[in-house]
Amino acid sequence: QVQLVESGGGLVQPGGSLNLSCAASGSVFRINIMGWYRRAPGKQRELVATIKSGRRTNYADSVKGRFAISRDNTKNTAYLQMNNLSPEDTAGYYCNASIMLITGHSKECWGQGTQVTVSS
Repeated sequence: QVQLVESGGGLVQPGGSLNLSCAASGSVFRINIMGWYRRAPGKQRELVATIKSGRRTNYADSVKGRFAISRDNTKNTAYLQMNNLSPEDTAGYYCNASIMLITGHSKECWGQGTQVTVSS
């Protein structure tokens, strides 16, 4: 079994910053792609950012220059540094990972989500 646990969400004022973490635990052999997605009320889930095992990154246009995704392969953890937040960033943020298990099987995993609310 593999589990993704997110943390770091909360309430922040416009222009503020938050740093989200996503830690994978369990029968992890290697994590390929890790990513962050978000879903705002009444909207579809959208990609925020992804990072490959070689640390190549990809961002949604709406967060480029404000958000930074990183990972620590020794800790099986991904991070999302969010700066200059605006109310439009308010959403549930979900971690996603493509994981190779110690059994040799691959599994796509989702975290339970962490809420980010940007409001004055």
